Amino acid sequence: MIMKIIIVTLLSLLSYAYAAKLLGIFPHSANSHYTLGEKLMKGFAKAGHDVTIITPYPTKNKPKNVVWKDVFIEGLEQQHREIFKKTNLFEDSKRPSWKRMISYQQIMIHWVNVTLYHPEVRALMNSTNIKFDAVIMEQFFNDAHKYFAHHFHCPLILLSSLGPMPWISNIVGNPSPPSYIGHFFKNGDFSHENFFSRFWNLFDYISDDLVDRFYFKPLQNQILQKAFPGAPSIKEIEKLTAFVFLNSHPSLIEAVPLVPNVVEIGGYHIDPPEQLPKDIQEFLDNAQDGVVYFSMGSNLKSRDMSMERRQMFANVFGKLKEKVLWKFEDEHVAGMPDNVLTKSWLPQKDILAHPNVKLFITHSGFLSTIEAVYNGVPVLAIPVFADQFTNAKNAVRGGYGLKLHFNDENFTETLSALLEELLDNPKYKKNAERNSQIFHNRPLKPMENAVYWLEFVLRTNGAQHLKVAGAQLPLYKYLLLDVLGCILAATVIVICLMRAAFKKIFLFCNGSKKEKVN
Repeated sequence: MIMKIIIVTLLSLLSYAYAAKLLGIFPHSANSHYTLGEKLMKGFAKAGHDVTIITPYPTKNKPKNVVWKDVFIEGLEQQHREIFKKTNLFEDSKRPSWKRMISYQQIMIHWVNVTLYHPEVRALMNSTNIKFDAVIMEQFFNDAHKYFAHHFHCPLILLSSLGPMPWISNIVGNPSPPSYIGHFFKNGDFSHENFFSRFWNLFDYISDDLVDRFYFKPLQNQILQKAFPGAPSIKEIEKLTAFVFLNSHPSLIEAVPLVPNVVEIGGYHIDPPEQLPKDIQEFLDNAQDGVVYFSMGSNLKSRDMSMERRQMFANVFGKLKEKVLWKFEDEHVAGMPDNVLTKSWLPQKDILAHPNVKLFITHSGFLSTIEAVYNGVPVLAIPVFADQFTNAKNAVRGGYGLKLHFNDENFTETLSALLEELLDNPKYKKNAERNSQIFHNRPLKPMENAVYWLEFVLRTNGAQHLKVAGAQLPLYKYLLLDVLGCILAATVIVICLMRAAFKKIFLFCNGSKKEKVN
């Protein structure tokens, strides 16, 4: 036993002696995005690495015995909330995809700029004695932040919070065939078997690429050049991208091709369940017929629903034999049925782990979807904006959920019917448990996998050997448009020559016949 302790201690000291210095850039204050960044950096810190993180929140519950420094951007979280108050997310899905793309980018530009100019960030960059071995950041409408990797002369590691999105695939040359991979904006309606679905999917890919190429990238370059005159272009800086972590897994999305320097680590943010607050624990424990848990996430607020829609939910919930636990931003909500408990904040991961939770009514945000699959809980998905529609479709495809449109014309009747089906038909629970088994059936836990590949990148000086050539090819070469154009031109030339030859032969033959007749 003593020898084992000595060996573990020596290994820990060895790991610490070779600790890498990591810079995490996660100023996005939306709870779901920041949670992923903070959890990833905490995992790396626990593995023995020194962490500096650019953050909109002072870090709570820092891992013990680690080197951790906050570069705190004060006020950014409140500014984010003020911006989102001006956006009606419940109406978002009614807009064309290109308008949504542009509006998302415009919202994000604010925190991109605030980060680049913040005094604490500038002090970090101007320090002559600070070095980093890798820069780690989320890829989410913030390309100008990639400059940090260039500034500190180190590899860039990207995190995609939404899985294999086009803006990630384009950077590393990851194939995303529109023939069978639905675009982010397809609202979960894509079918690779339907011609028109594939047609409009291709249209979304093309429009997304055009917006990125001719609007977003120039805008980000402009922001970067203004903040750091003489900086390389973002396209040039992106060559420093060594590795990509995807917050996804085949139990959550349809399987897609991945190049060697892209790895899925979906679920790494989930910790073992903790003790619930006493009132919630008793509410769940005493629910003999089970509990329906209802939350629309952190950006969507139940209190922002119309009174009519809220009352529809309450009327349907009141007819259930199950209890309902509803995340509602106002602590005391009048007119709720006796079987409904509302709370302004709820520890979602811990609630979903309780055995009495029979169903999760969710907006279908990706973290909520992951947590439902992790715990084997069926879902009723009510998507509202962004990736939520695709996540809802994947729940239906996986057999562990059903989907309800928030603006359904017969909302009350449809909600009642779907709840009855999900609560009474055991196949949804069975499929949820099957998906959960697939989720957990991995050679390494998600965070262990992330740590392994981080250290692999560091050991191999940026893992250059894992990069595919397609990442650096211009689009016309990647799609072989030059080759196809050459083949087409050659074919046209051959056809023209053959036509001319046949015309001459025809004229020659006609001339010979006329001579014979004469």
